[in-house]
Amino acid sequence: MGSISATTQNLLQFLQSHFAQLVSKGRRGPLIAALLAIAVALPCAMMMPPLDRDESRFIQASAQMIETHDYININVQDVPRYKKPVGIHWLQVATVKLTSSVAKRDVLAFRWPSILGAALAAFACAWGASYAFGTRVGTKAGIIFAVTFMLSTEAFIAKTDAVQCGFITLMMAALAQIYLRTRDLGKDDPRPKMPWVKLIFWLGLAGSIMIKFIIGPMMLATTLFTLWALDRRIRWARNLGWGWGLILVALICGPWIMAITVTTDGQFWVGAVGKDFADKLKGGSEGHFMWPGYHLALLPVTMFPAAWFLGGALQTAISRRHEAAIRFAIAWFVPAFLIFELSPTKLPHYTLPTFAALAWLCALSLDLPLKLWARIVNVALGIVGGLTLSALAIAGYTLYGNGAAFVFMIAVILSAGVLGSLGGWLMWINRQRTGFAFILAAGILAHLSFVSELAQLKPLWISKQLEAALVSNHLDPRHDLRTPGPVAIIGYSEPSFVFAMGTKTQLLNDDVKGAVRALREGRPLFVESQFEKAFQAEAAAQGLMPHAVTQVKGHNYNGHDQALTLYDNPPE
Repeated sequence: MGSISATTQNLLQFLQSHFAQLVSKGRRGPLIAALLAIAVALPCAMMMPPLDRDESRFIQASAQMIETHDYININVQDVPRYKKPVGIHWLQVATVKLTSSVAKRDVLAFRWPSILGAALAAFACAWGASYAFGTRVGTKAGIIFAVTFMLSTEAFIAKTDAVQCGFITLMMAALAQIYLRTRDLGKDDPRPKMPWVKLIFWLGLAGSIMIKFIIGPMMLATTLFTLWALDRRIRWARNLGWGWGLILVALICGPWIMAITVTTDGQFWVGAVGKDFADKLKGGSEGHFMWPGYHLALLPVTMFPAAWFLGGALQTAISRRHEAAIRFAIAWFVPAFLIFELSPTKLPHYTLPTFAALAWLCALSLDLPLKLWARIVNVALGIVGGLTLSALAIAGYTLYGNGAAFVFMIAVILSAGVLGSLGGWLMWINRQRTGFAFILAAGILAHLSFVSELAQLKPLWISKQLEAALVSNHLDPRHDLRTPGPVAIIGYSEPSFVFAMGTKTQLLNDDVKGAVRALREGRPLFVESQFEKAFQAEAAAQGLMPHAVTQVKGHNYNGHDQALTLYDNPPE
């Protein structure tokens, strides 16, 4: 026992000393930024039900991997999902096995990769900016990025975007350090040894490929090309270690790529490249067409509360564009952002991997004397961001809210509008430190209040209501052994319901005869109102009188108002 105690004490002393060394080497800022990103995302991840449709498709596919022990193919029920690589599913499988079990259907367990991906993004943002501009600016940049509305939102949604942002930001932060350390070296100057920075760069690239294929390589290519165009030289890029780096990427990504190609006889690539990616380039895939300017118009909201600093970021980019670190931030942000703007398919989160570069410029502007026009832009965009979030909160409460939602709506207005404006006013009168603190607090409180209100809008969470109806009426086959399964449903096919009730959940779509068959078998059945008449007619034709238990009403935010009736006829 004494030996074990001594060993434990030595281990604790070792960890404590190395943690202190880690912090003393200037990594305190990145650690603070990462922890702040987790602190903002975790409460949201705990309170929000599974979201339709993308999140629930991702987590259902990951759940099926655990259930089937097939970690190559990606399926949602019996439908192959040939869209994204397997990386996010492997991460979700790992966190579910470490923190929960697939049978519990605990959505938080599936959301941990996104939470940690956002933390990695904030860490990498601060790490890169600390090298480029110093620890003080780097810490501010990481904190600004950690609390931006879009990163904080993607951080609690179990899909690819926060994790992809983490890997790409890590890759770009490492690339920035290599660029700044080698850009101005002469042909015969000794090259600095940066094995760990290079390794981080290639691991970030490989990780981004395993999460979403093309975005990481695209952003690397546009950044390198823009730096070449601005500097008129690219010799420094030889220091990236292309030979062993590309081999490392191939070793990480190659095995699954070959396995999925063989397993699906190449059909994965037909779906992922020939269908999913091609549709995004040809037009508004899945109804998400938007005109150029969409992402720019959304910046006051997606970057809130950093909207209060965007005028300063623009001035910084213009006035100091000849500096190497500023030039890198411009090359990181501008070309990729333009590509996202020119793509016909647009969603608010697409530009997220570019935001760390903007956070660098925002943080740097806080220590600069701003011109009047930049200060006016700061105020205008900050107010627009706060008012937009307040308007969205008011609209949500007006349409679907209750008493609890009203409290959170007021909190959104007070934080995004009032507290943010107070911070902006303090910045205007040159109370920079206090104003910065108020603006950060406004962003954090506005996001937490907004998500809390959203979680209280009961009509939006139909799948949660359906599950509650089964449980309260003792018709849940997972817990009531007298009830045969699986649950059947007609007229409602959201993947969140499949995730909640299990992989075998029967989505009947418009199969009225299948609905009557489920009722004959004594299985719980939900019938959407538009199929009610046809269902009753088919049941009568088969000599069956459906027994209604309760009705669930709500608004499908992917469609329209819906009403579903639960039936529970005993088995024949």
